[in-house]
Amino acid sequence: MAQAAAVARESSGAPPPRPGGRRRRTSATPRRLPYLLIAPAVLLMLGFIAYPVLSVFYYSLQNYNPTKPWRNGFAGLDNFVAIFTTDTRFWGTLAFSLKWVVVEVVLQLVFGLVLALIVNQTFVGRALGRALVFSPWAVSGVLTSAIWVLLYNSQTGITRYLADLGMGDYGTSWLSEPGTVFPAAVVADLWRGVPFFAILILADLQSVSKDLYEAAEVDGASRFRQFLHITLPHLKSAIVLSTLLRAVWEFNNVDLLYTLTGGGPAGETTTLPLYIANTSVDAHDFGYASALTTVAFVILLFFSVVYLRLSKFGGDEK
Repeated sequence: MAQAAAVARESSGAPPPRPGGRRRRTSATPRRLPYLLIAPAVLLMLGFIAYPVLSVFYYSLQNYNPTKPWRNGFAGLDNFVAIFTTDTRFWGTLAFSLKWVVVEVVLQLVFGLVLALIVNQTFVGRALGRALVFSPWAVSGVLTSAIWVLLYNSQTGITRYLADLGMGDYGTSWLSEPGTVFPAAVVADLWRGVPFFAILILADLQSVSKDLYEAAEVDGASRFRQFLHITLPHLKSAIVLSTLLRAVWEFNNVDLLYTLTGGGPAGETTTLPLYIANTSVDAHDFGYASALTTVAFVILLFFSVVYLRLSKFGGDEK
């Protein structure tokens, strides 16, 4: 019997049993190796992302003002209660933030779609045209603000040349007038934001099969019907993703508005993130600013989830 078992083991290629009937255990190192390799990246993410986020949540429950240390200490939910009950500036800045996001994202999407459709065509100098269209996106936010501050300067900017043509008065500043400051800021941010949509939409347009348009032309479909039934459905994922990303960025826009208007005149262009920055940097009330940041985070998270659910982004289309 023992001889027959040995012959069976040799024919199956199985290793001979170790003395005492014990088998060698497979080493667990290969299974742990992927986790060991990604451990440094995970630790860096925890240090640079998780820790600041948790710190904001912690300070939102504190009274923390370095200029008034005698008032520092645990506040519980007092900061959040003050936000929703006594802080009138919160509701005003939140309303302006929503207005700013809706206007900017809609206009940037429309102009970006138009530009993408134009530069997607074949024409002489298309490469140069694409470079000019996309170049504003490569400019930093601070430099963009500096450019438009010079353009809106009452002495050397656009209003000076319009006054020379008899259109307006000398010394007029669009950034200091309540009736013109919002359109002026919108135009400045459009210059920087439209290329973002154009780049993403153009990249998606490159993957649309030309056979679909040729088949539609054979069937007698007009250009508008081709755009409506071929181009737009194909661009749905790119449009949903780009609008969501841009909405989050526009909601958190601080650099351009701070440089152009400083939130003025009379708080007309103060967004919620700009109000948070002023509360923390100027007023040194880091506890209350952390509570405002937490509320802004919850608002963004809620609207992002609702938007993705309503748009069915990433789901199977029927």
